[in-house]
Amino acid sequence: MDFTYDVLVVGGGHAGCEAAVASAKLGAKTCLITMDMNKIAQMSCNPAVGGIAKGQIVREIDALGGHMGEVTDKTAIQFRMLNRSKGPAMWSPRAQCDRGKFIWAWREILENTPNLSLWQDQVKELLVENKQVTGVRTYLDVNFKARCVVITAGTFLNGLMHIGRTKLPGGRCAESPSLHLTESITQHGITAGRMKTGTPVRVDGRTVHFDEMQLQPGESDFHKFSFMGEVRQLPQLPCWITYTNKEVHERLREGLPDSPLYNGQIQSIGPRYCPSIETKLVTFADKEQHQLFLEPEGTNTQEYYLNGFSSSLPIDVQLNALHKIPAFRDLKAYRPGYAIEYDYFDPTQLYHSLESKIVDGLFFAGQVNGTTGYEEAAGQGLVAGVNAALKCGGGEPFVMHRDESYIGVLIDDLVTKGVDEPYRMFTSRAEYRILLRQDDADARLTERSHRIGLATTERLNHWLKKKESIEEIEDFCTKYSVKAAYINKAIEELGSTKLQKGCKLVDLIARPQLTINSLSEHIPALKTLLDKITDRKEEIIEAAEVKLKYSGYIRREREIADKMQRLENIKIRGRFDYDTILSISTEGRQKLKKINPETLAQASRIPGVSPSDVNVLLVLLKR
Repeated sequence: MDFTYDVLVVGGGHAGCEAAVASAKLGAKTCLITMDMNKIAQMSCNPAVGGIAKGQIVREIDALGGHMGEVTDKTAIQFRMLNRSKGPAMWSPRAQCDRGKFIWAWREILENTPNLSLWQDQVKELLVENKQVTGVRTYLDVNFKARCVVITAGTFLNGLMHIGRTKLPGGRCAESPSLHLTESITQHGITAGRMKTGTPVRVDGRTVHFDEMQLQPGESDFHKFSFMGEVRQLPQLPCWITYTNKEVHERLREGLPDSPLYNGQIQSIGPRYCPSIETKLVTFADKEQHQLFLEPEGTNTQEYYLNGFSSSLPIDVQLNALHKIPAFRDLKAYRPGYAIEYDYFDPTQLYHSLESKIVDGLFFAGQVNGTTGYEEAAGQGLVAGVNAALKCGGGEPFVMHRDESYIGVLIDDLVTKGVDEPYRMFTSRAEYRILLRQDDADARLTERSHRIGLATTERLNHWLKKKESIEEIEDFCTKYSVKAAYINKAIEELGSTKLQKGCKLVDLIARPQLTINSLSEHIPALKTLLDKITDRKEEIIEAAEVKLKYSGYIRREREIADKMQRLENIKIRGRFDYDTILSISTEGRQKLKKINPETLAQASRIPGVSPSDVNVLLVLLKR
């Protein structure tokens, strides 16, 4: 058997799957090496995809030609669009998935992707010659040769699990850690650190009193993740809401002396925005209850995930506390919650392509870059896989700017600012979030992705047809005149104030009480136009309406982004010896030297680099 490839992907999680498929699609001979082919794209924590800002990332992955959105729709057992009460820049899709079916849907994609091979094994050594990666060596003593290697090892690098004072080596429950690989990488000058994450107890649904909890049903409208494919196929299941109480908190506090988070056992930093239940007790000591969500793991299992109860407390403490919740008084668990510590690598040592600045041809993606979340990992994986394949073919790196995608924001934050805790994406991290909506990911990314060969021609044509319909609606609404006497009765019935004089249809659509659909019932010409749309009608109407309602905000933000783009176009890497520029602050010189920014705009985003430091660089560039 020939073990020579263009690209090797180490790790079969969400980052690894997207990286391997993207690389193979671009023509690189690719091999995905994973410890267990039956755990491909395993959802180590919650079997859910999306959420605030994370849903936008999945839509972007799909628009680029990745597969997370497609797999999510195929295996979704509940869908919800979050933040509907806010503007469309905040709308975020989320889906609960069937954990087992998610794995096999991904495996079907992997096994049917041309140029892609799978190998079940564990990598123990990175092979490097003269600062150029040459391959990897596995535990089965197989030497793989490759021009590029993508590391997507998740939480497995020297993984150590904690349950109370019990410590177990592992990358996930009942799965062995990856030993030696970190040391093999750091010996080349790459910096590593430790981070921590955790997961809740999994419970037996047969022992839960569901009638004593609040039902949380999903939604059944047209929304989904992928711009292609069909809407949800599996039976849709509800989630359930309950709360902790004073008795629960008393039991948990009794166990704090044995908590690895508070007895000195765990030294690394966990995710700020996904705290354990014991962290909530300490941080929010005055709160008498915390909300919990009981979420199904699949259509053919009694296993449920208890969202909001992540914990590393001793097993008996976890269960005794849960029994104090009325709906859980007879609760039985499949396995307890636990914390896990693992290695990550300093992302400021990466280019925006996610290639190492130190070892040529070595790429990193996912939690090994200090992030948390399936979606953040998958977005990085796709970018790393694309760039590894492009490097093998001699192409220019594929890099997305902050005004193009949340993935671009994510990667720029990582390589420019670094991390001191697990990084999670939020809409607030993006300064251009009105431009980065979930509804327009295909408008932003599909044509560009097709140019590099990732998005298929079928996907491009699908978008172009949709684009034509959106523009037709926009054009009609912008030009169509409405008389006050004709429309006033209708818009009053719809809860809006009467017109004093005629106006363009777009001015009515701008009103919050009015929609394209509601107005079409009173404007025959508009209804005729909409009736011509036979495919993805609701999606197209929503996309057009968002653009029309928020056109002023979108235009203003686009102008701001274009101004900043001028700084993005000023390349500075390799043009300065920062140690010699004494007019820049000492901290600024140190940070600029460490990060070695590609552009002036990136330099301006480095913590510790002041606006006056940037002005000095501008003056020097003019000279």
